[in-house]
Amino acid sequence: MKTILVLGGTGTTGRRIAHRLTAAGHPVRTAARTGGDVRLDLADPATFAPALAGVDAVYLVEPDLRTGPDQRERIPRLVAEAVGAGVRRLVLLSAHGVGRAGEDHPLKAAERAVRESGVDWVVIQPGWFAQNFSESFWLPAVRSGILAVPVGDGRTPFVDAEDIAAVAAAALTEERHSGQTYQVTGPRALGFGEAAALISAAVGRTVRHLDVDPDVFAERMTAEGGVPAEVARRVTDLLVDIREGRGPEVSDGVERALGRPARSFEQFVTAAAAAGHWA
Repeated sequence: MKTILVLGGTGTTGRRIAHRLTAAGHPVRTAARTGGDVRLDLADPATFAPALAGVDAVYLVEPDLRTGPDQRERIPRLVAEAVGAGVRRLVLLSAHGVGRAGEDHPLKAAERAVRESGVDWVVIQPGWFAQNFSESFWLPAVRSGILAVPVGDGRTPFVDAEDIAAVAAAALTEERHSGQTYQVTGPRALGFGEAAALISAAVGRTVRHLDVDPDVFAERMTAEGGVPAEVARRVTDLLVDIREGRGPEVSDGVERALGRPARSFEQFVTAAAAAGHWA
């Protein structure tokens, strides 16, 4: 049995995928710039070959969404080396809306490279992660009680990262998924105010959503969070898409891939609260 390489193996989806694959008895190698089983830096092609040795399938993720020719070529370079090293299956974590993004978007080049690789491939296009409230962008805001996000009354079907991991693990190990693009979302759309109310009920204290000006939000991401200005603007524009009704719509990708409904936001909140993420 050959090894499955999981990029971003310490991240939100990667560590969940590695856990699922290991529990099912598959040999797994996690890769990251720091903290994985092996070091793999997409900016340093010299790290590719050691990570790919003896690997049959790869889970691909691009953590840096800045534009520029160097950024666009990171995943395509790794894909080419992986195929040359004998990898026979590629599963890419992409994002909602990449198809209509400009050619400078690094995930557009990544999707193209995977689809044209000549080996089995699957592309996963998730909506906004529910875990952004419990592990990532919005955790400090939830803990503070004020979730200041420029989405107005817009609604979106938050997807549980456990579902993304389940779809990816299946795609990495089952031939029936080859050539599929799975748009994965939660089972219903809800507003940030409703999300905050559900979290409030679970933790026993008030969390409320406050709408903010998009430019102010982007500037705060850079000034207070250290996010590069280009990335802050891209994230802000995606949130404005929710405000204006252009965000992800409910999709059946989880059910198509797994034969079961997607996990609800309520299920996510219950699990996150029990795990102490908002303590």
